[in-house]
Amino acid sequence: MPARRAILTALGALLASGLCGPARAHHGWRWTDEGNFELTGIIKAVQLGNPHGLLTIDADGEEWVVEVGQPWRNARAGLEDGMLVEGVEMTASGQRAADHAEKRMKAERVIIDGTTYDLYPDRD
Repeated sequence: MPARRAILTALGALLASGLCGPARAHHGWRWTDEGNFELTGIIKAVQLGNPHGLLTIDADGEEWVVEVGQPWRNARAGLEDGMLVEGVEMTASGQRAADHAEKRMKAERVIIDGTTYDLYPDRD
Protein backbone atom coordinates (compact mmCIF):
# COMPACT_ATOMS: atom_id res chain seq x y z
CA MET A 1 0.00 0.00 0.00
CA PRO A 2 2.77 2.57 0.73
CA ALA A 3 4.26 2.05 -2.75
CA ARG A 4 0.88 2.67 -4.36
CA ARG A 5 0.40 5.85 -2.32
CA ALA A 6 3.87 7.06 -3.36
CA ILE A 7 3.12 6.43 -7.04
CA LEU A 8 -0.22 8.27 -6.84
CA THR A 9 1.41 11.17 -4.99
CA ALA A 10 4.18 11.43 -7.59
CA LEU A 11 1.66 11.31 -10.43
CA GLY A 12 -0.41 14.04 -8.80
CA ALA A 13 2.69 16.21 -8.35
CA LEU A 14 3.65 15.78 -12.01
CA LEU A 15 0.20 16.78 -13.20
CA ALA A 16 0.04 19.75 -10.85
CA SER A 17 3.51 20.92 -11.91
CA GLY A 18 2.29 21.90 -15.35
CA LEU A 19 3.07 18.77 -17.30
CA CYS A 20 -0.37 19.32 -18.83
CA GLY A 21 0.31 23.01 -19.48
CA PRO A 22 -0.52 23.05 -23.19
CA ALA A 23 -3.79 21.24 -22.56
CA ARG A 24 -4.75 23.88 -20.02
CA ALA A 25 -3.51 26.84 -22.02
CA HIS A 26 -6.76 27.40 -23.92
CA HIS A 27 -9.29 26.03 -21.47
CA GLY A 28 -12.26 28.33 -20.93
CA TRP A 29 -12.44 31.86 -22.31
CA ARG A 30 -9.62 33.66 -20.43
CA TRP A 31 -7.30 33.47 -23.45
CA THR A 32 -9.75 35.33 -25.70
CA ASP A 33 -10.47 39.00 -26.40
CA GLU A 34 -13.69 40.62 -25.29
CA GLY A 35 -16.15 41.38 -28.04
CA ASN A 36 -17.35 39.48 -31.07
CA PHE A 37 -15.20 38.25 -33.94
CA GLU A 38 -16.32 36.65 -37.19
CA LEU A 39 -14.26 34.54 -39.57
CA THR A 40 -15.30 32.97 -42.88
CA GLY A 41 -13.23 30.41 -44.70
CA ILE A 42 -12.79 26.88 -46.00
CA ILE A 43 -12.16 23.95 -43.67
CA LYS A 44 -8.72 22.48 -44.40
CA ALA A 45 -8.32 20.04 -41.46
CA VAL A 46 -10.55 18.65 -38.73
CA GLN A 47 -9.80 17.20 -35.29
CA LEU A 48 -12.99 16.51 -33.34
CA GLY A 49 -13.31 15.21 -29.81
CA ASN A 50 -12.68 16.28 -26.24
CA PRO A 51 -12.00 18.70 -24.72
CA HIS A 52 -13.19 20.48 -27.90
CA GLY A 53 -12.93 20.18 -31.66
CA LEU A 54 -10.28 22.01 -33.67
CA LEU A 55 -10.77 23.14 -37.25
CA THR A 56 -8.04 24.56 -39.45
CA ILE A 57 -9.62 27.20 -41.67
CA ASP A 58 -8.21 28.97 -44.72
CA ALA A 59 -9.57 32.52 -44.54
CA ASP A 60 -8.30 34.63 -47.44
CA GLY A 61 -5.00 32.77 -47.54
CA GLU A 62 -4.42 32.89 -43.77
CA GLU A 63 -4.56 29.71 -41.71
CA TRP A 64 -6.69 29.97 -38.56
CA VAL A 65 -7.53 27.46 -35.85
CA VAL A 66 -11.18 27.55 -34.78
CA GLU A 67 -12.23 25.78 -31.61
CA VAL A 68 -15.74 24.38 -31.72
CA GLY A 69 -17.56 22.68 -28.87
CA GLN A 70 -17.21 19.33 -27.21
CA PRO A 71 -18.99 16.50 -29.03
CA TRP A 72 -22.09 16.79 -26.79
CA ARG A 73 -22.25 20.57 -27.26
CA ASN A 74 -22.00 20.32 -31.05
CA ALA A 75 -24.68 17.62 -31.11
CA ARG A 76 -26.98 19.68 -28.87
CA ALA A 77 -26.65 22.57 -31.35
CA GLY A 78 -27.44 20.23 -34.29
CA LEU A 79 -23.90 20.42 -35.65
CA GLU A 80 -22.97 16.93 -36.84
CA ASP A 81 -19.42 15.69 -37.40
CA GLY A 82 -20.22 15.06 -41.08
CA MET A 83 -20.82 18.79 -41.59
CA LEU A 84 -17.30 19.65 -40.42
CA VAL A 85 -15.24 18.19 -43.25
CA GLU A 86 -12.48 19.45 -45.53
CA GLY A 87 -13.70 21.72 -48.30
CA VAL A 88 -16.77 23.08 -46.50
CA GLU A 89 -17.14 26.86 -46.31
CA MET A 90 -18.18 28.06 -42.88
CA THR A 91 -18.41 31.19 -40.79
CA ALA A 92 -17.44 31.10 -37.14
CA SER A 93 -18.63 33.81 -34.78
CA GLY A 94 -17.12 34.10 -31.32
CA GLN A 95 -13.98 35.45 -29.70
CA ARG A 96 -10.44 35.55 -31.04
CA ALA A 97 -7.22 35.02 -29.12
CA ALA A 98 -6.20 38.06 -27.06
CA ASP A 99 -2.76 37.68 -28.64
CA HIS A 100 -3.61 38.75 -32.18
CA ALA A 101 -0.41 37.19 -33.49
CA GLU A 102 -2.07 33.86 -32.71
CA LYS A 103 -4.63 33.14 -35.43
CA ARG A 104 -7.01 31.25 -33.18
CA MET A 105 -10.60 31.74 -32.10
CA LYS A 106 -13.27 30.05 -30.04
CA ALA A 107 -16.57 29.73 -31.88
CA GLU A 108 -19.82 30.50 -30.13
CA ARG A 109 -21.76 29.96 -33.35
CA VAL A 110 -21.02 28.16 -36.60
CA ILE A 111 -22.83 28.99 -39.83
CA ILE A 112 -22.84 26.47 -42.69
CA ASP A 113 -25.03 26.82 -45.79
CA GLY A 114 -27.02 29.61 -44.14
CA THR A 115 -27.87 27.58 -41.03
CA THR A 116 -26.63 28.81 -37.65
CA TYR A 117 -25.53 26.26 -35.06
CA ASP A 118 -25.52 27.97 -31.67
CA LEU A 119 -22.87 26.16 -29.61
CA TYR A 120 -23.07 28.54 -26.65
CA PRO A 121 -26.64 29.88 -26.57
CA ASP A 122 -26.01 31.68 -23.27
CA ARG A 123 -23.26 33.87 -24.82
CA ASP A 124 -23.92 36.81 -27.14
